[in-house]
Amino acid sequence: MSGANTGAQKHPLDTFFSPSSIAIIGASRDPVKIPGLLLAFLRKNQFDGEIFPVNPNYPDIEGLKCYASIAAIGRPIDLAIVIIPARAVLGALQECASVGVKHCIIISSGFAEEGGDSAGMQDAIAALARKTGMRISGPNAEGFYNEAKRVAATFSPTVDVKPDAPRLIATRRRIGIVAQSGGIGFAIYNRARALGIALSYVISTGNESDLGAGEFFDYMVQDPSTDVILLFLEGIRDTEKFLAAAKRAAETGKPVIVTKVGRSSAGGRAAASHTASMAGWTAAYDAVFAKYGFIISNDLDEAVAIAAVLTTSPMPKGDRVAVVTVSGGAGIWGADAVSAQGLQVPELSDSVQTTIRGLIPSYGSPRNPIDITAQAVHSGGLQKTIDLLNESDEVDSILVVISLSSETRMPFKVPELKPVIDTLRKPIVFYSYTLPSQYARTGLAEAGAVVLSGLTHVAVAIYQLIQRAKFKLAAPAAVASLNGALPARIGSAALSEYDSKQLLRDAGVPTPEEILVTERGALGDAIKRAGFPLVMKIQSRDIPHKSEVGGVRVNIASETEASAAYDRLLANARQHRPDAAIQGVLVGPMAKKGVEMIVGTVQDATFGPVIMVGLGGVTTELFKDVVYRPVPVGEAEASSMLQELKAWPLLNGFRGAPLTDVPALAKLVAQISQLAARLSGEVSDIEINPVLVHPQGEGVTVVDALVVPASRKGSA
Repeated sequence: MSGANTGAQKHPLDTFFSPSSIAIIGASRDPVKIPGLLLAFLRKNQFDGEIFPVNPNYPDIEGLKCYASIAAIGRPIDLAIVIIPARAVLGALQECASVGVKHCIIISSGFAEEGGDSAGMQDAIAALARKTGMRISGPNAEGFYNEAKRVAATFSPTVDVKPDAPRLIATRRRIGIVAQSGGIGFAIYNRARALGIALSYVISTGNESDLGAGEFFDYMVQDPSTDVILLFLEGIRDTEKFLAAAKRAAETGKPVIVTKVGRSSAGGRAAASHTASMAGWTAAYDAVFAKYGFIISNDLDEAVAIAAVLTTSPMPKGDRVAVVTVSGGAGIWGADAVSAQGLQVPELSDSVQTTIRGLIPSYGSPRNPIDITAQAVHSGGLQKTIDLLNESDEVDSILVVISLSSETRMPFKVPELKPVIDTLRKPIVFYSYTLPSQYARTGLAEAGAVVLSGLTHVAVAIYQLIQRAKFKLAAPAAVASLNGALPARIGSAALSEYDSKQLLRDAGVPTPEEILVTERGALGDAIKRAGFPLVMKIQSRDIPHKSEVGGVRVNIASETEASAAYDRLLANARQHRPDAAIQGVLVGPMAKKGVEMIVGTVQDATFGPVIMVGLGGVTTELFKDVVYRPVPVGEAEASSMLQELKAWPLLNGFRGAPLTDVPALAKLVAQISQLAARLSGEVSDIEINPVLVHPQGEGVTVVDALVVPASRKGSA
């Protein structure tokens, strides 16, 4: 199948990935150096277009005429590959643009990755692309490989052609790889190829002076020859294109497996809110991945195993797994592995067990895991058991645990297995507990099956397939118009709890009736209005975390206690923060009991504001049981976020406790997300911690709130 878009509207990158002509600027006769490898791999992979070496030092290279310049070719060129010293690259690109070259890949290094003047050269390349419309990949790129069209525009040895090692292809569905590391991108391809997984493209994005990961991702999403997409990301630069592609992938049902590296980096900022301090560098990425149903994998072989299962399996209807084995111990291990992922390994019905019993020796087991024994392999019991389970409504997936080390025989007959694979009703995953032989891999590949040899990766792959089957893209949430005075209320100074709650109230978020007491003479009236028991809290824009300075008193039951609390709060504030400007003491009624949760937003440099909800109170940062999504979210999406929490049972009647008002909490999450979306330029963080969730129908109480203006980010 061609990699080009077969629809009426062509994608701008069609001629990038499927060029009819390629020029190599800096081509070499040396077959072991990168410029020589580029030419060699194009020819060895049988690129069927025209190749034009460009180098003034040679009249010809490997039988091809060599040109002194790109202009000397005198022909339209779809793709130019540039591998010359960094200082000469811009001039070569200008010449390419002047003669109408459509696309360039810059293999050369020595640009933004070095900083200084070298970064300036990369900026000039980006400006040239914008000015001329010529699309540029790199610099510092490793190129790409189009397997279907055999375009090896790369120097990666993984695309070298070895006549004595024919290509093993087990899948009709193809994976596309977009990697911000050339080495890792081609490593994924290398490992996928060894398993027999077919490829559409692998692209190394390099420094992304022009073309970025988002735009290549977009190409894979719309490309009919790409069925599953693997992303290896360090950081997104073309955010809008990436998000548009993610949305399109979710809408069209094209699975995306993603690995995001850089998770261990320290945050590098002082955070005013718990939300910000917990968010870390990848919270927004995880939020986007979750919203659009990406499958996150932090292990290369695991990602490839997931891709193998996705390219060979229909979507399962549930989480019930049948484990079929020829070794009792291996079968139990397989059952343990899938159970550890939270999947079911149900005992089969008497009728199904009776049928299987007739296919296996008396010392086998038909229960699940199903031990057919090695003897039943030779009598056809393995194949017949798989056929039976494929038709059964009692299980949703089948894990076949076998030994495939033999170089001379297999436990399956390909003509019998292939029709089952071709008409699968449910996933069938093959795991070999011995290292599988090439003979077995080739035989199963002919039947359309991939053999995996990492049990944990197999179990994770089945789990992720089941999770993917459940995914539904949430409906877009509208951003409501808000009070026009809100930005003016925010200003540039930090907001106290009193200020923050006033802002929330203006935005339509219900908050408790509380009184700010600015002088002792007003305390008596505040007590009468609030009623006992009371809570009293110091208020200062310079004290975001009041409990840390002894700034909170609760369960106050008398005027005497209230008077003493007032004095003590002021004294504590002066002692711990003598320079703080004190607004007063906030007096309000004690909230009735409820489940403590946290709702907050944080501003991410790449994706903008992100909403977070999780287990709240003083242990928020200890347990870090939180879920993130990009804003805004609707109430339905907010409710699904709550159900992802480990603390969800606390909201859903844990151990006989009453059901909580989840709809009220979901509404609050949606309101805060929309507020953050509306004020993304003015507000850095919003935090409500805790918010008390009361029994069903009794709503929620915003106990404490903190709003951090964008101008104060990192200054607390």
